[in-house]
Amino acid sequence: MNPHSIESPFDSEGDLCAGTLLLPAQVSRPPVVVMANGFGGTRAAALPDIARHFVADGYAVYLFDYRNFGDSGGQPRHWVSPRRHLADWKAAVRHVRHLPDVDHDKIVLWGTSFSGGHVIETAARDPGIRTVIAQVPHVSGVASVLQAPLHISFCLMLAALRDQLGRAFGRPHYSRIVGRPGEVAALCSAECWDGYARLIPPGDSWENKVLSRIFLELPFYSPGRSARKVKAATLIIAGKRDSVTPAAAARRAARRIANCEFHLVDGNHFELHLASEAVCRQSIALQLAFLKRQLAP
Repeated sequence: MNPHSIESPFDSEGDLCAGTLLLPAQVSRPPVVVMANGFGGTRAAALPDIARHFVADGYAVYLFDYRNFGDSGGQPRHWVSPRRHLADWKAAVRHVRHLPDVDHDKIVLWGTSFSGGHVIETAARDPGIRTVIAQVPHVSGVASVLQAPLHISFCLMLAALRDQLGRAFGRPHYSRIVGRPGEVAALCSAECWDGYARLIPPGDSWENKVLSRIFLELPFYSPGRSARKVKAATLIIAGKRDSVTPAAAARRAARRIANCEFHLVDGNHFELHLASEAVCRQSIALQLAFLKRQLAP
């Protein structure tokens, strides 16, 4: 099925965020799944292939880019920030609630990795959210940071301090998002280099860099602490072999949410983003079954 696509940008704190609404054929005012990518990712990286499964099942999908990334505005570029991302999520949901083609009472927040934490945090702050899907979510800053070797975390912290100092002089400092094992990068476990590369579509303008200031925020960003405030029906899917966002932390967060399903599947972090992988298709099937139970009349 080829979905009907509508470009529908929105404002977030004065910057224009790019957003695309995908509509299923012959469905009047369908439920809408709001999606954004994880750490340093754009809406073009793997998400369209996953979104097509939702559209084929009768859901609308709204894909957006954070400020400073992809097709969105904002300077400096490549700025990952939990506070800014959460403001973008809030603005995106507000925008979707005014779209005429979707059911405003059936909004699903869908996040993966870093945005998997964002959707939990957003739902905790917005009691009007009905349903949440968090895939391999970042729920604990400490747990995620401890996945990296100590010397790499130390180097990233020094880079963050250099970036903070450079802000005062208009000279931002960047670090790599992904590297091979032993290299200084935010993501450097064995699965990361090849796994992240598979997410990027051919010819995409994505760059392997992020403002280093994020590494001062990352240890303190733990959406799992807000999990008890989530009233929405929630699905959390974790990967048994995930070396980026550990499954044990995701399970602990799931236990704090009153109405939550937790599934552990046999995949690593990046396999769960790739619709060509069997474990990703298994995850999508779990998600569609969950939505059918939650949103059916």
